[in-house]
Amino acid sequence: MKLLKNKRIYTGERVISDGYIRFGREIAEVGEMREFTAREEDQEIVSDGTILIPGFIDVHSHGGYGMDSMDASPEEISGMVNKMARNEGITTYFCTTMTQTYANIERAMENIGAAARMNPIIQGIHVEGPFISEVFKGAQDSSYIKKPDEKALEKWNELSGGLIRLVTYAPEEADAAFEQWCKEHAVVLSAGHSNAVYQELEHSQASHVTHLYNAQRGLKHREPGVTGFGMLMPQVKAEIICDGIHIVPEMVKLAYRVRGSEGIELITDSMRAKGMPEGLSELGGQKVYVKDGTARLEDGTIAGSVLTFDKAFRNMMEFTGAAPEEAVRMSSVNQAREFGLKKKGGLEEGMDADILVMDAEFGLMQTISLGSLA
Repeated sequence: MKLLKNKRIYTGERVISDGYIRFGREIAEVGEMREFTAREEDQEIVSDGTILIPGFIDVHSHGGYGMDSMDASPEEISGMVNKMARNEGITTYFCTTMTQTYANIERAMENIGAAARMNPIIQGIHVEGPFISEVFKGAQDSSYIKKPDEKALEKWNELSGGLIRLVTYAPEEADAAFEQWCKEHAVVLSAGHSNAVYQELEHSQASHVTHLYNAQRGLKHREPGVTGFGMLMPQVKAEIICDGIHIVPEMVKLAYRVRGSEGIELITDSMRAKGMPEGLSELGGQKVYVKDGTARLEDGTIAGSVLTFDKAFRNMMEFTGAAPEEAVRMSSVNQAREFGLKKKGGLEEGMDADILVMDAEFGLMQTISLGSLA
């Protein structure tokens, strides 16, 4: 068994101030150092890192390191995800598509499905578009926007091997048949790129909000909108792009104070330019310019992010004053629970050995994915 010891451990359920973890592909034992007994078969991993937390779960990311899930080959997608594990601590990943032609989306579904068969870090697909509102299209190409279509979604799910876990949609454009199909197939409905009013959202099946504050009907004093829905509904999980660009720190703090760590999920919403030199890039067939850590279309619209997940994790604590155990909840625990990833999102016996080794300032030092160093 591999061994990490003399570490401060945030398991997702408890904090162990001085503890150890024994693991193979799964975690075999977690405990306090005062209860530790050395074993002959122990293979200690030596590290200067002093903190252990669960691997990050990113349920909304289009790509990075020069690749995009919409047009990359299975091998390229798998390689991209491995870089995300090694460089930023993502050990569970939902490949995210966007508004494009049905043919392009179908090809992406096949490629992502093939990539998932070769790389277990890929645990799902987030369909972001084309079932959105033109009013809040954001950096999506309006010429490909369609009405929510459960038959198309069913075909895409079959092509991917049943990987669709999350779909962003405009509830005001959807009918009951679309929502019912998602419910029957355990696909979480997320209100996003939506112009829905609060009353419409209350009567919808949405239980998630895509990138809170961004590309949605905002919070007004006489109409709470999509943002108000994400703030006020206790059963709804709200995504946050915590880069200080999409949302200024004060508004991140507001969301945290209203929802607490139980209601927020950190995401990157990253695009292919993450991890690459600044300059010209591309998103969904549109030119993107990356400058000073911000990705924008030619008209100035923010186009995804170049945010790394470990930076989002540290930003959340810096912007809000959240405790590390709360940041762990927002970076892995909530996602695992929402999407039924029972072996993910924690460092307890029987769970997958997805472990991040960090320094005292929560800088990432090592990523362990399913028991192996990334």
